[in-house]
Amino acid sequence: MRGAVKKLRHDSIRKILIRSVNWIGDAVMTTPAISVIREQFPQAEITILANALVSQLFLHHPGIDAIITFDRQRKHHGIAGRLRLAAELRKHAFDLAIILPNSFDSALVPWLARVPTRIGKCSDGRTLLLNGRYNATKGPTACHEVEYYLNLMKYFGINGSCRDLHLSITSEEESRASALLAEYGIRPDDFVLGINPGASYGSAKRWYPDRFAGVARRLAYKWSVKVVIFGGPGETEIAADIESRMEETAVNVAGKTSVRELMALIKRCNFFITNDSGPMHIAAAFDVPLVAIFGSTDHTGTSPYNSKSAVVRSNVGCAPCKLRECPIDHRCMTTVTEESVIFAALGLADKLKLPFIHQK
Repeated sequence: MRGAVKKLRHDSIRKILIRSVNWIGDAVMTTPAISVIREQFPQAEITILANALVSQLFLHHPGIDAIITFDRQRKHHGIAGRLRLAAELRKHAFDLAIILPNSFDSALVPWLARVPTRIGKCSDGRTLLLNGRYNATKGPTACHEVEYYLNLMKYFGINGSCRDLHLSITSEEESRASALLAEYGIRPDDFVLGINPGASYGSAKRWYPDRFAGVARRLAYKWSVKVVIFGGPGETEIAADIESRMEETAVNVAGKTSVRELMALIKRCNFFITNDSGPMHIAAAFDVPLVAIFGSTDHTGTSPYNSKSAVVRSNVGCAPCKLRECPIDHRCMTTVTEESVIFAALGLADKLKLPFIHQK
């Protein structure tokens, strides 16, 4: 750390740029760190730099004053685009850039923008782009991603009491979600079971549509609940497959919602069953009780970060492989049964003594 920043001079920091991570789920896991930044710098103007999807996630967040959206496919594509983005950032005269991703590119733009203090993990050949460098190998060897981001902040003296995920939805957004569900006959006092069968990273993370449908049917009958099927634009076929297997009508909103609408609908759910995914972390942030099914990914680092969740996984030797596609027989998911997921759901509901459930 010779010649580099470790402890920040808080009294000189008035404008902060946070470079966000690029995936919805990862971004949700950074929200405790963002809250800690706000605690440490209550008077600072905090701006987040994020892609179009993640930008929506942070609207109305109390820890963020402004959002700058970048578009690497068009306006900010290539070297010319990065220079254009850096020029835009330079106009804001940021005092500090907190770089949450570990990529070279995420550190390059604040360096090009001449932000005087740039802090982040020392990785991916970006040592010279940072003057505050966190070497995570000297800290805990394994921890949850939420804890990693908090440890990153703590290393630079950014401390606070917050440890909870936090997302914000307006009352108007909640009302629109209720109105949408009302069109399908779901009343405000109905128990809503959310089913999220997708996972954008790859098919290795996805449990099977027929098994999701089986769990949804059995819990819908046992609990007398309404079922809502979620999914992104690329997951409409999976959601339609589940919808077609439901004995009673399920509301299928896959591919029909913005990020903000997705957030409001997930918040409305009373229980959630999901793969390891962005919607899983959104549900955790809104404290929705949930069962998460893990296969190829490591639950120790990315499990739902709340006390109202249960993880179902199969202890097979090749998991977690963290691959997008399974090169063999997908045993990490084929060995997860409907019964194991239902058992986890019933156990969690009993543990939490959920008041909306009417069991048959």
